[in-house]
Amino acid sequence: MGVTIKTTADGRSLTVIGNAIYLEGVKEADFLDPIIYHPNREKILEVMPDATHMAGRVPLTWEQALAANAALKAAREVFETSDQGIAERMRRSQNKAMTARD
Repeated sequence: MGVTIKTTADGRSLTVIGNAIYLEGVKEADFLDPIIYHPNREKILEVMPDATHMAGRVPLTWEQALAANAALKAAREVFETSDQGIAERMRRSQNKAMTARD
Protein backbone atom coordinates (compact mmCIF):
# COMPACT_ATOMS: atom_id res chain seq x y z
CA MET A 1 0.00 0.00 0.00
CA GLY A 2 2.71 2.48 0.97
CA VAL A 3 6.24 2.74 2.28
CA THR A 4 6.49 2.69 6.08
CA ILE A 5 9.09 5.18 7.27
CA LYS A 6 8.90 4.72 11.03
CA THR A 7 6.73 3.77 13.96
CA THR A 8 6.34 6.51 16.54
CA ALA A 9 6.95 5.96 20.25
CA ASP A 10 3.20 5.58 20.80
CA GLY A 11 2.93 2.90 18.11
CA ARG A 12 1.55 4.93 15.19
CA SER A 13 2.85 4.27 11.70
CA LEU A 14 4.31 7.02 9.48
CA THR A 15 3.83 5.98 5.87
CA VAL A 16 4.36 7.50 2.44
CA ILE A 17 1.28 6.80 0.34
CA GLY A 18 1.24 8.33 -3.11
CA ASN A 19 2.71 11.81 -2.96
CA ALA A 20 2.02 12.53 0.72
CA ILE A 21 3.09 11.38 4.17
CA TYR A 22 0.44 9.88 6.44
CA LEU A 23 0.46 9.26 10.18
CA GLU A 24 -1.82 6.32 10.94
CA GLY A 25 -3.82 6.96 7.76
CA VAL A 26 -4.26 10.72 8.28
CA LYS A 27 -2.37 13.08 5.98
CA GLU A 28 0.50 14.68 7.86
CA ALA A 29 2.61 16.42 5.18
CA ASP A 30 3.31 16.80 1.48
CA PHE A 31 7.04 17.33 1.90
CA LEU A 32 9.85 17.23 4.45
CA ASP A 33 11.17 20.29 6.24
CA PRO A 34 14.79 20.49 7.40
CA ILE A 35 14.80 20.86 11.16
CA ILE A 36 17.22 23.77 10.94
CA TYR A 37 14.31 25.96 9.71
CA HIS A 38 11.76 24.76 12.26
CA PRO A 39 10.77 27.41 14.84
CA ASN A 40 10.87 24.84 17.70
CA ARG A 41 14.08 23.09 16.66
CA GLU A 42 15.67 23.39 20.12
CA LYS A 43 12.78 21.59 21.85
CA ILE A 44 12.62 18.95 19.11
CA LEU A 45 16.35 18.27 19.39
CA GLU A 46 16.04 17.93 23.16
CA VAL A 47 13.57 15.09 22.65
CA MET A 48 15.19 13.57 19.55
CA PRO A 49 18.83 14.71 19.21
CA ASP A 50 19.40 12.87 15.92
CA ALA A 51 16.42 14.51 14.13
CA THR A 52 17.32 16.23 10.85
CA HIS A 53 13.90 16.71 9.22
CA MET A 54 10.24 17.08 10.10
CA ALA A 55 7.32 15.37 8.36
CA GLY A 56 4.58 17.60 9.66
CA ARG A 57 4.72 17.07 13.44
CA VAL A 58 6.95 13.97 13.27
CA PRO A 59 10.75 14.27 13.59
CA LEU A 60 12.86 12.07 11.33
CA THR A 61 16.48 10.96 11.36
CA TRP A 62 18.64 11.40 8.27
CA GLU A 63 18.03 7.80 7.15
CA GLN A 64 14.27 8.08 7.66
CA ALA A 65 14.21 11.38 5.75
CA LEU A 66 16.13 9.79 2.87
CA ALA A 67 13.68 6.90 2.71
CA ALA A 68 10.66 9.24 2.85
CA ASN A 69 12.10 11.55 0.22
CA ALA A 70 12.90 8.64 -2.10
CA ALA A 71 9.36 7.28 -1.73
CA LEU A 72 7.84 10.71 -2.40
CA LYS A 73 10.06 11.21 -5.45
CA ALA A 74 9.15 7.81 -6.87
CA ALA A 75 5.43 8.45 -6.37
CA ARG A 76 5.67 11.87 -8.02
CA GLU A 77 7.53 10.42 -11.02
CA VAL A 78 4.81 7.80 -11.47
CA PHE A 79 2.10 10.46 -11.25
CA GLU A 80 3.82 12.88 -13.62
CA THR A 81 4.08 10.25 -16.36
CA SER A 82 0.50 9.02 -15.92
CA ASP A 83 -2.44 10.24 -18.02
CA GLN A 84 -3.82 12.02 -14.97
CA GLY A 85 -0.49 13.76 -14.31
CA ILE A 86 -0.16 14.90 -17.92
CA ALA A 87 -3.73 16.22 -17.85
CA GLU A 88 -2.98 18.09 -14.62
CA ARG A 89 0.09 19.75 -16.14
CA MET A 90 -1.96 20.77 -19.18
CA ARG A 91 -4.71 22.19 -16.94
CA ARG A 92 -2.19 24.24 -14.93
CA SER A 93 -0.58 25.51 -18.11
CA GLN A 94 -3.93 26.57 -19.54
CA ASN A 95 -4.89 28.30 -16.28
CA LYS A 96 -1.58 30.13 -16.24
CA ALA A 97 -2.07 31.27 -19.84
CA MET A 98 -5.62 32.46 -19.06
CA THR A 99 -4.53 34.48 -16.01
CA ALA A 100 -1.67 36.02 -17.98
CA ARG A 101 -4.18 37.41 -20.47
CA ASP A 102 -6.31 39.09 -17.77
